[in-house]
Amino acid sequence: MAVMTEKNLLEVDWTKIPAPTDDGAARHLTGALVPAVALAATNGTHVTLAAQRGRIVVFAYPRTGEPGKASLVDDWDMIPGARGCTPQTCSFRDLHAELKVAGAAAVFGLSTQDSAYQREMVERLHVPFPVLSDDKLALTKALRLPTMNVAGQTLIKRLAMIIDDARITHVLYPVFPPDRNAGDVLAWLKANPI
Repeated sequence: MAVMTEKNLLEVDWTKIPAPTDDGAARHLTGALVPAVALAATNGTHVTLAAQRGRIVVFAYPRTGEPGKASLVDDWDMIPGARGCTPQTCSFRDLHAELKVAGAAAVFGLSTQDSAYQREMVERLHVPFPVLSDDKLALTKALRLPTMNVAGQTLIKRLAMIIDDARITHVLYPVFPPDRNAGDVLAWLKANPI
């Protein structure tokens, strides 16, 4: 059997990708306090989301691929909600300045990949904000984030959270198509100023 390799990660025909459904796995998050969990960041620091003051945006995704490298599984694109991590991240990159103007004190990406893997993506895509690694699943378990298991790995399902002084104010879940996630967050921030 041929090994599937990652294609151009930004060119996706979303009509051919199965959309995730709302399984209710994020309903408990709105209003929840973020636990004091320190996560490794791609900028070499550790970030505790509970210690961040003001309004922050955290978007989570299953895992980014690397162009030309083998996919985690051959049918990755057919797993609802799996495909689109790079377009989602790029949408937050492209709207980063506007998100800040709309009230976001900080923007963070979040996945269960380790920081070394994430750093490659941050450098390749010129991401201007830290991406956090929950490779030990500490935050994922503490918040009971929605997850999927693929090829023996626990991955966070795609979502975005707006957090005000350590309390989750709003959650966007499920997210589809991923490349519109940052625009949806921006619209919410503009409609709900601090």
